[in-house]
Amino acid sequence: MRLRGTSPRRPPRGFTLAELVMVVALISILAAVAVPTGRFMVKREREAELRLALRLMRNAIDEHKRLADQGMIQVDLGTEGYPKELEVLVEGVDIVGQTVKRKFLRRIPMDPMTGKAEWGLRSYQDEPDSRSWGRQNVYDVYSLSEATALDGSKYRDW
Repeated sequence: MRLRGTSPRRPPRGFTLAELVMVVALISILAAVAVPTGRFMVKREREAELRLALRLMRNAIDEHKRLADQGMIQVDLGTEGYPKELEVLVEGVDIVGQTVKRKFLRRIPMDPMTGKAEWGLRSYQDEPDSRSWGRQNVYDVYSLSEATALDGSKYRDW
C-alpha cells in the first residue's frame, strides 16, 4: 500500500559517466581506423583516374601516328607522324579523301593529381627521361605531379 504524496521509486534515467567515456573511446577508435582507410581509398581512386587519362591520351597519340603512317593524315615536316600539340587530338585532323575531321579526344583530360589539364610532354626526339619538351611533336605524356604513388613510384614516371 502506498502512502499519499509518495511515488513509486523510478530507476534513474540517462547514462553514467563511465558509459559515456566508453562510447566516446569506441567512436574514437573507429574514427582512427576509418580516416586513414578513407584517405587510402581516395588516393587509389585518383591513381586509377590518372592511369585512365594517360592511357586515353597515349592511345590517341598512337592512333594519330598509325593513320599518319598509313598516309591518311598529311604529316608536317619534323613531326614523324605524331601530333604537333595535344590540342590537335581534340581539334581533329583532315583525313585524306574525307570531308569530316577525325577527332581523337573529346577534351584533354584533367590530371587528377594536380587538378589541372596540364601535362608534361615529350617529343620523339627527346630523351626517354627528359623533363623538357623539344616541341617537335607529342610522342608521350606524363603527370606534372611530384607526389609519390602508393607503390612508391613517382606519378611523373608513369
